[in-house]
Amino acid sequence: MLWTIAVILFVLWILGGFVFHVAGGLIHLLLVIAVIVVVYQLVTGRRRI
Repeated sequence: MLWTIAVILFVLWILGGFVFHVAGGLIHLLLVIAVIVVVYQLVTGRRRI
């Protein structure tokens, strides 16, 4: 579930960087938050994915 959200946010971030310059900042922020959550779950060992 979390990996799916991270992939969707990554695709939206790529689109935001090249197509939608206005929403690029928000999508970039959401992508960074998703990466932090994934890393946190990997470090703490809670693998409920």
